Amino acid sequence: MTSRQPNSQNCFVCGITNPIGLHLIFYSTAPGEVTAECSLPAQYQGYPGIVHGGVVAAMLDEAAARSFMGEVDNPRFTYTARLEIRYRKNVPIDQPLRLVGRAETSKSRLASAKSAIYGPNDTLLAEAEALLINIPSQTLEGIDLQALGWRVYSDEEFEI
Repeated sequence: MTSRQPNSQNCFVCGITNPIGLHLIFYSTAPGEVTAECSLPAQYQGYPGIVHGGVVAAMLDEAAARSFMGEVDNPRFTYTARLEIRYRKNVPIDQPLRLVGRAETSKSRLASAKSAIYGPNDTLLAEAEALLINIPSQTLEGIDLQALGWRVYSDEEFEI
């Protein structure tokens, strides 16, 4: 079971038209599991040759939250209440990376998830545990997801 998850227009991590964004494409690969593959250019580095830690954090945060977004028509949107990151090794620029997000626990308002970034040779580079809180339904009322560009895009539609 592999299916492409929706992207948005302007999100830093998944926004397809964000000129400074990462343009990541996430796939649901199993119930409660997502993956994305990428290689980040030098514009995202901190120290020479190394992805900035804040960018690593954003990627881990997105992967964790997306582990609960399996339903295309009814995604579970959450805020991150806590993100605990373990930077294991430097995340390299211009190298293949694989992100994995896995849902852990789920309650009516709260959820927890884990995420990780793997580098060449499947080396664990960074991992995180996230505590997520549902965005209140009244906050989401009246939001037109299509107007935000929230949908599954074809490869040809990405402006990378």
